[in-house]
Amino acid sequence: MRFDVYCDESRPDLLGSRRPGGQFMVIGSLWVPTEEREAFKAEVHQLRDRYRIGGEFKWQKVSPSRVEFYQQLVEWFQGKGDRLRFRCIAVDHGQVDLKLYHEDDQELGFYKFYYQLLHHWILDFNEYTIFVDFKSNRRRDRLHVLRRCLDYSNLSSVVHDVQAVRSEESVLIQLADVLTGMAAYRLNNQLRDGSAKAQVLRHYEGLYGGQISPTFKGERKFNVFRIDLAGGW
Repeated sequence: MRFDVYCDESRPDLLGSRRPGGQFMVIGSLWVPTEEREAFKAEVHQLRDRYRIGGEFKWQKVSPSRVEFYQQLVEWFQGKGDRLRFRCIAVDHGQVDLKLYHEDDQELGFYKFYYQLLHHWILDFNEYTIFVDFKSNRRRDRLHVLRRCLDYSNLSSVVHDVQAVRSEESVLIQLADVLTGMAAYRLNNQLRDGSAKAQVLRHYEGLYGGQISPTFKGERKFNVFRIDLAGGW
């Protein structure tokens, strides 16, 4: 079976910040059966048109006038059940030692965590194409190396490509941004009662049946992988 994976991130600056404004960097991924991709995109476009949302939608654009749209968007996502899944990795910046483990290279560390996010959901005998939100990298081969590492470590599956796409060109990357931002908002304790973002978050948590928090590995719908870099048992 073939899958498309759409990825975005929240607070990558935390990996190298000396004055962090949060605890967790979060990288998120939306997993879509390729055969359903066009239908899902069309449905998101219809939802956006119904609420007259022009241009790009994303977590940072959640506002009082658009709360209903974002609530309906996360409700649509939840309603797809196992046909549409989300997984994110939460990295505690306080546990990251760039010098010891990542050659003192924040960019290298970032893509190592990208690998950890994706690797554990790549299953045998499937094929994958991965789309990441475009970002400027100091080294131009980062995505090529990520694809190669994923392909070599999953010998019974095929990773066709890891390619950068500008988020304004993909409503599914925009949806990944909303879900990633929602997870980061909860994990970083940024909730402000009465705010538009709090309304969207709590609406989703009501549908999900609990507060967004680290999950077991087997969680299939909204999987939150809090990676433990502290060692020990």
